Amino acid sequence: MLSTLNEWLWQDRLWLPPNTSWALLEDRNGVVYAHPRDLLAAIPLTLTLVAMRVTFERFVGLPLSRWLGIQDRSQRPVVPNPTLEKHFLTQGRRPLEHQLALLATQCGLTLRQTQRWFRGRRNQDRPHLSKKFCEASWRFLFYLCSFVGGLSVLYHESWLWKPSMCWDNYPDQPLKPTLYWWYLLELSFYISLLITLPFDTKRKDFKEQVVHHFVTITLITFSYSANLLRIGSLVLLLHDTCDYLLEACKMFKYLRWQRLCDVFFLIFSCVFFYTRLVLFPTHQRILYTTYYESIIGRGPFFGYYFFNALLMMLQLLHVFWSGLILRMLCNFMAKGQMEKDIRSDVEESDLSEEEAARERQQLRNESAPAGGPRSRAARRLANGHTAAM
Repeated sequence: MLSTLNEWLWQDRLWLPPNTSWALLEDRNGVVYAHPRDLLAAIPLTLTLVAMRVTFERFVGLPLSRWLGIQDRSQRPVVPNPTLEKHFLTQGRRPLEHQLALLATQCGLTLRQTQRWFRGRRNQDRPHLSKKFCEASWRFLFYLCSFVGGLSVLYHESWLWKPSMCWDNYPDQPLKPTLYWWYLLELSFYISLLITLPFDTKRKDFKEQVVHHFVTITLITFSYSANLLRIGSLVLLLHDTCDYLLEACKMFKYLRWQRLCDVFFLIFSCVFFYTRLVLFPTHQRILYTTYYESIIGRGPFFGYYFFNALLMMLQLLHVFWSGLILRMLCNFMAKGQMEKDIRSDVEESDLSEEEAARERQQLRNESAPAGGPRSRAARRLANGHTAAM
C-alpha cells in the first residue's frame, strides 16, 4: 500500500517537465543526483542544532549578555488567584471590560484591582532582555555563517550571476557535495526554528513566522527532491543576505547601543527592500525566471505551478514585513532613532508599560490633596463658583 502511494505521489508527469522521468536522475558512472531520501539526514542534524542552540545560549549567549551589561528587570509576582489565572490561560490575556467586571464580582475585587492583576500577570510573562539577546545572538551566528558559507559555495557558479542558467539541461543537473551539505544545513535549521518557536519570545507576527517556516521547509524539500537546486540555492542565499543584519540590530537594541542599532537598522532596511522587493521578483531574477524562463522549450507541469505558488507566498510575506519595516523607518526619520525592535520583534505585552503609566496617572489624580486642583471636590467647588458668577 505504501509502495503504491509512493509511486502515485512521485509520478513523472507531476514533478518533472514533459518527456522526462526519474530514471534520468539515477546515479551512474560516478555522477550523483539529488534524491528525496537524502533529506532524512536532516532529522539527526535538526536535533543536533537544537542541542547546540541550548548549549550556546546557556554557556555563551547568557554570559556574554551579562558581560556586556544587560540587566533583567525584576518582576514582582502577582497574588495567586485561581479564577483570574484560569481566565488568563484559557480565554485570553486581555479580557474585555464586561469580562473584567464579571471577574471582579466573582473574586470580590474592584475593577481597578482586577485590571492591575492582569497587567501584572502579563508583565510576569514578559521575556527578559537576556533571553531575547541569546535568541538573537544564536540566529545572528547561524545566518552569518550560512551567508558566508553559501556565498563561498555559489561564488564560482555561473547561475549565481545569470539566473537563467538555472534551467540549462534541467533536470539533468548533477549534485555537488558542497551544495548538498549547505542545503541540508539550511533545512535542518528551519526545522529547528519551527520546533523551538513556541518556546521563543512571543511576537505579534507569530502566525506569519509559522507560515514562513512551513513555506521555507516545503520549498527546500521540494526543490531538492525535484532537482531544483540551482534556483533554490539562489532563494536561500538571497534571504541570508539580510537576516544576520536584522539579528545584529536586535542585539544592539537589547544592549542599548543606540547609534550602532540605528546604523544597522538603516543598512538592514536598504538591503531588505533591495533583495526582497527588487531582486526577488524583478526581471531576470527569481520570480521572473521561474515563471517564464523555466518553461522555455518544456511547457508547464504541476511541479511548475506548485513551486511558483510557494515562491509567491514567500513574496507576500516579504510585502507584509516590508510594510512593518517601512512604518518603523518613518518613525525613525521622524524621531531620529529607532524606539522599538524592528520587523517582528514587537512583543504583545509591550503595551503593558503604557497601561502602567496611565494607571499611575489615574492613581495620582485620585490621591491628589483635598484642596488640590485635581481633586473632585475642588472641581465641584470651582464649577459652582463659576455658575454663581
